[in-house]
This record gives sequence, structure tokens and C-alpha cells, in this order.
Amino acid sequence: QVQLVESGGGLVQAGGSLRLSCAASGRTFSSTAMGWFRQAPGKEREFVATIRWSGGITYYADSVKGRFTISRDNAKNTVYLQMNSLKPDDTAVYYCAAAFRYSSSYYYTWDYDYWGQGTQVTVSS
Repeated sequence: QVQLVESGGGLVQAGGSLRLSCAASGRTFSSTAMGWFRQAPGKEREFVATIRWSGGITYYADSVKGRFTISRDNAKNTVYLQMNSLKPDDTAVYYCAAAFRYSSSYYYTWDYDYWGQGTQVTVSS
């Protein structure tokens, strides 16, 4: 079993910044990648960013590219999402996810095996 705990969400004005953290515990040594997704009210969960544990390769959704940065601390089993230049459209519940299978992209919810409980990010205009 793997447990994922997100933190760092909150209320911020447009143009501001937040840093989300995702602490992983349990059987984490065989994880292949970590991802961040978000879900706004009435919308489907969407991909935000992903990072491979080995090599640190990262991919981003076009909507956040250049504003968000995903990073990892292998020693702490923690993944971060630095969010800058936030916009009201970024308002959503943000979820951390862990993958244990190979994928060519890690863009999809079905690539991931474990999910955190989510943290709310609200950007006011």
C-alpha cells in the first residue's frame, strides 16, 4: 500500500504563487512516476504535470507550461508543484498520484495506481 498526503493549498490572488507538496509513504521504492492532476467543479479530472522518479523527466499540460514546475526529493519521497502566475482558471482541487507501471506518457488518470485526498486551490480575480 502507498499513502499520499498533499498539502499547501489555499486562497491566493491572481498573479500569486503557491507550492503544493505530496508526501509518499509505504511501498514507494518501486514507483515509476508521480503526477499532479486537478479537478474543477463540474469538470473532469485533468492532467497537470508528471515527473519520473528515475532521471527526473518532466511533462506539463499546455495550460500550465511556463508557470508551474514539478520537482521531487527522492530522499524525502516528496513531490512538489510550484505554481506561479496563478489565474482564476487554475482554481480546482489538486490531486497527487503515484504510478507503479510503465507508461509512455503518464498523462492519463489510468496510468496511476494511488491517489491522495486532494488539496483545494482557489485563485481570486
